[in-house]
Amino acid sequence: MDTKLTLKLNEDIIEKAKEYAKAKKTSLSDLIENYLQKLTSDNKSNNSITPLVKSLSGIINLPKDYNDKKDYTDYLTNKYK
Repeated sequence: MDTKLTLKLNEDIIEKAKEYAKAKKTSLSDLIENYLQKLTSDNKSNNSITPLVKSLSGIINLPKDYNDKKDYTDYLTNKYK
């Protein structure tokens, strides 16, 4: 069931949002509804690891005392000498 909602927003933002919605061939109401749906969704897929990343994990064996920050600092130091 659809319900009317009144929002008070900055006029410039409303105009930009209308232009964006028009460019995407959708209504501003649908755009906001989709945003709110995604925002309030229980789906935590944003934190899931993609299959590509899963396939890459464990490829490199590094020593336990490996200092990646020092290695990166050394890399940048040499790069910008």
